[in-house]
Amino acid sequence: MSLPSHVRLIDVGPRDGLQNEKQPVPAAVKIELVHRLQAAGLKEIEVTSYVSPKWVPQMADNHEVMQGLRRAPGVRYSVLTPNLKGFEAALRDRPDEIVVFGAASEAFSQKNINCSIAESIERFAPVVAAAKAAGIAVRGAMSCTVGCPYEGAIAPERVAYLAGLMKGIGVERVDVADTIGVGTPRQVQAAIEATLAHYDIDHISGHFHDTYGQALANTLAALQMGVWNFQASVAGLGGCPYAKGATGNVATEDVVYMLHGMGIETGIDLDALVDAGAYISEQLGRPSGSRVARALLAKRAAG
Repeated sequence: MSLPSHVRLIDVGPRDGLQNEKQPVPAAVKIELVHRLQAAGLKEIEVTSYVSPKWVPQMADNHEVMQGLRRAPGVRYSVLTPNLKGFEAALRDRPDEIVVFGAASEAFSQKNINCSIAESIERFAPVVAAAKAAGIAVRGAMSCTVGCPYEGAIAPERVAYLAGLMKGIGVERVDVADTIGVGTPRQVQAAIEATLAHYDIDHISGHFHDTYGQALANTLAALQMGVWNFQASVAGLGGCPYAKGATGNVATEDVVYMLHGMGIETGIDLDALVDAGAYISEQLGRPSGSRVARALLAKRAAG
């Protein structure tokens, strides 16, 4: 079996991980988390989003967070921009990459942003054009690529359709996301295969939630296809509001432990990453969502 020798991880904890927290997380804590992640070796970090504070109050401090960062050389800082107004607000904070999103499920698209998949992509077209004109990279998050809380299983043809629309407006790379964490390895491989009709393997990343405990298995399935870009969230931060009991993103620590055990390089210091996860978990007042982190911290405590 030929597997990638190196994997690049995007930590989405500061944005995707914290956005659903009910209690406000101070900007200083978010900034410190980003600093700890980059010190641990992360080269890509999804920092915040420029959305209406009415809908996502946790991200209302986006400007303060971005302005407070000590940027490290070689690190890409990305932000979510759902519309042109959000992009214009983000522009003054100099993100390296913006993220737009679309669903492979028509029902999910209609219920959450009140428009069809095609209409949602049309809305993003001017955002993508503006970003590219400003020299900012563009990534597309493709949600519900294997399962939807409203439609159930998603056919690979729907994933290919969404990927084609993303490609058509100039999105440079895409995330194949199992948003509610119901996918299994063969389903994930089918979604990636569908995406390959429009993007090469170097411009596809895996984004797996662990609701049913399948995220690491799905990561391995993607690796077997040659995927070498993945997203994860430190301490397993985050959850899906559309799936009762969803445990959120796969923990970055768990993915790194698996990859290192397979002899795959990440450039990440696992001990420093565990410390970053312990920091944010302490700030949130709960244990880490990473099994690896809990085991390693227990081992440290035992001497």
